[in-house]
Amino acid sequence: MKKWKLAGLLLSLILSGCATTMPGSAIDTTGGRKVEYMLAGQGAPVVVFENGLGATLDWWSQVWPATVAESQALAYNRAGYGRSDASTGPRDGAHVVQELRALLQARQLPPPYVLVGHSLGGLYMQLFARQHPGEVAALVLVDSTHPDQVKGAGNPDQWPTWLKVAFRWTTSDTAKQELAALDATGNQVSRLPVDPSVPVFVLSALRATGVPSALADDASRKRAGIAHLYPGAVQVWVDSGHGIPLEKPEAVVGAIRAAVRAAGASRNAAGAQ
Repeated sequence: MKKWKLAGLLLSLILSGCATTMPGSAIDTTGGRKVEYMLAGQGAPVVVFENGLGATLDWWSQVWPATVAESQALAYNRAGYGRSDASTGPRDGAHVVQELRALLQARQLPPPYVLVGHSLGGLYMQLFARQHPGEVAALVLVDSTHPDQVKGAGNPDQWPTWLKVAFRWTTSDTAKQELAALDATGNQVSRLPVDPSVPVFVLSALRATGVPSALADDASRKRAGIAHLYPGAVQVWVDSGHGIPLEKPEAVVGAIRAAVRAAGASRNAAGAQ
């Protein structure tokens, strides 16, 4: 039992499973594929949510009401999750970002955006921000995956057999494809420069790794190192497990509010020049 408990704790570093659908979601056809999403609220900049590996938009259910009370926001399910059609294309970050931008354009939501990503979703949002800095007002990383997450001790090939079995039995084909492409996505992020004008807010979980191990220790070091990738980033350690959006939604709401304020300040400063 101890091994399987540890498996759950370690998988939570990159895996977030949730199968239900938040009330009020809609389905649109974008790029010839059905995409499930939620869009509500008013105002700019638009807040855009990206889910973690294995997760659906329900992971934002406790963050959503406070966000849309103050801003316009979009949450969606990537290809192969919830009621979104699977994609025949690669599941690396470049394709995920391309698909998200197509959805934003189809819904006529203009940039710049406040990008909010949890876990693997945070890595995708890092790539979005580095590829298209002019479209990003601020970046909120919620216990985000590090670009080097699966290098070194984090390499899935180095996982113990029981952990590989746990992942194989508890994840969808889409999640497996995303994990297989995670190193490529991390490399895509690392190859691109950081725009220092984009405000970055980092929420890091204090209680994510559980029982000490080489893999857990490696993940903790990478968690602490996320903010160092972004000069001037604000890092907040949250007394939570990996599931911060569900365990401590107020921390996420606070970071989004700070990001929206920072985005407004940057716009005002640019307008005054």
